Amino acid sequence: MLEFPNINPVAIDLGIIQIRWYAISYIAGILFSWGLILNIIKFKNLKIDNKVISELISNSMIGIIIGGRLGYVIFYNPDYYLNNLLEIFKLWNGGMSFHGGFIGVVFAVIYSSKISKTAILILADLIAIAAPIGIFFGRLANFINGELYGRITNHSFGMIFPNAGNSPRHPSQLYEAFFEGFLLFIIMLLFIKFTNILNKKGLITALFLSCYGSFRFMIEFFREPDANIGLLYFNFSMGQLLSLPMIIIGLYFIIFIARKKV
Repeated sequence: MLEFPNINPVAIDLGIIQIRWYAISYIAGILFSWGLILNIIKFKNLKIDNKVISELISNSMIGIIIGGRLGYVIFYNPDYYLNNLLEIFKLWNGGMSFHGGFIGVVFAVIYSSKISKTAILILADLIAIAAPIGIFFGRLANFINGELYGRITNHSFGMIFPNAGNSPRHPSQLYEAFFEGFLLFIIMLLFIKFTNILNKKGLITALFLSCYGSFRFMIEFFREPDANIGLLYFNFSMGQLLSLPMIIIGLYFIIFIARKKV
């Protein structure tokens, strides 16, 4: 059995102000994603102004926060928040949904496309390339917080998480950081470097959808379902049910776009 590191969720404590690893993960994800997008634009000689990217990143940040919070409220705990409306605004208490944040980013990309008059699929592809970076840092922060832990296991790599009982559990946050973050990022970079995938607008977005959805669906078998929801249809978790449309839509557009002539 592996030992949980018990890292303090508060990275910097200034007394009145506390800076948590979760906040740092958001900042790191945004900064690294921003830098990556600018480098890709330069590497691929794309004619996109830096101001357009700045606005895209800013709008995406807003989309992640609003969409992620509303997604959690609607998908995971609607009854509670319906009776406690003010709790919706208390982001510091936790509760964000990746799938909700994804929907928020979709709206952000659409809005950024309209105001910048840049093709929506170009902006979507750039965000898709950078998204695994944010996911990687976010899942590491989940691990540090000891939240979103896995199901009980007898394997040697199980961990006893604080506030999760005395049974060892899968460190599913690390699984997600590796597959949805690191590995997916490598897959995207390899396609960009060795193929003409960016010439087929929307294809790398479709690749992200299908890969993320597949990885998330697989890892949900090791992740503890939300206590207030449990397992749903066909013994699938909410995360799996929300990932299925991503897989289907991604695969459909991979086939559709790949067949089109550039």
